[in-house]
Amino acid sequence: MYKTALVHDWLNTMAGAEKVLEAIYEVFPSPIYTVVANKDNMRGFAFQEAPITTSFIQKMPFGLKHYRRYLPLMPLAVEQFDMSGYDIVISSSHAVAKGVITSANQLHISYIHTPIRYAWDLQPLYLKESGLHRGLKGLAAKVILHYIRQWDRSNSLGVDYFIANSHYIARRIKKTYRREAEVIYPPVDVNTFKVSTSRENYFLTASRMVPYKKIDLIAEAFSQMPQERIIIIGDGPDFKKVRAKSGKNVELLQWQPKDRLKEYMQRARAFIFAAEEDFGILPVEAQACGCPVIAYGKGGVTETVIDNRTGIFFQEQTVESLKDALKRFQAIENSLDRDSIRKQAELFSTERFKRQFKSFIENKAEEFFKQSKKI
Repeated sequence: MYKTALVHDWLNTMAGAEKVLEAIYEVFPSPIYTVVANKDNMRGFAFQEAPITTSFIQKMPFGLKHYRRYLPLMPLAVEQFDMSGYDIVISSSHAVAKGVITSANQLHISYIHTPIRYAWDLQPLYLKESGLHRGLKGLAAKVILHYIRQWDRSNSLGVDYFIANSHYIARRIKKTYRREAEVIYPPVDVNTFKVSTSRENYFLTASRMVPYKKIDLIAEAFSQMPQERIIIIGDGPDFKKVRAKSGKNVELLQWQPKDRLKEYMQRARAFIFAAEEDFGILPVEAQACGCPVIAYGKGGVTETVIDNRTGIFFQEQTVESLKDALKRFQAIENSLDRDSIRKQAELFSTERFKRQFKSFIENKAEEFFKQSKKI
């Protein structure tokens, strides 16, 4: 048996990337290496009892709470992890995890959620959102991100095989690292979602309210269509901006428990998704409830939603484009089959992910170590 280790960026909040790590851990139970980890937040996750090694950033002042401030030190942090005792290293990376150092005799496979977005294509938005787009602080931030880009591209050479979470991300890997990537879609726990025959007269969206999610755009579009009702679930830095653009027909709910969110999905006419995401789990979860999706037609969602069959796409992140999509949706709404929408979501199940991921790792390990013996 090969000895394996898992490397993940950080484990202080449990979101989509951590759900992927959990599924990987269930297939390959292994020690985990990460920049920082908050074990209190891991309750209920399969890896909560796994041996976890953190970096020196964990012990830095406010390192666990304000770990992002230590971004300039993260390349050094992950390079200090000692991987020498393992045959296979699997990194789960949307930031720095893939930069772990391995030898020529070790197989390193990296599952990429996205190349570091705030260092590459989202840098202008990140700097503006952080108030770092001008002045001396802005200049310092740009220098740091330039260094991060150089490091990020150079350490890609140490990865033997890349896995992307969508064809969209595979294209970004190709552009950023000049490497090919296998596509294995993330696991979505579709079995915990059910189709309901009960429907109510409202649309739904749910998200953390940050600029690129475009929740304010959704609120503004519906405010201009007072005959339609939408429920918006979530909170975050943009909450006040969203509230300012919300008419009487826009109901703002802050964070809701998962079971409550499922109930809203089951009864909604459609789920609205205006972000350009790497994959987008919420649109798949909505479809698992038989709920059609009205989505911005770029990014990973174009691989999970079928236009005019399980939802509708709009081609610009503008109020008018979304309003037009809503009108087109209303024209086909009664022809959409909820059970067929549910079947589309089942293509992205956790079981499917585990099967494909296990097969890929085992096949590459067999090839790699067979070749190693010949050298």
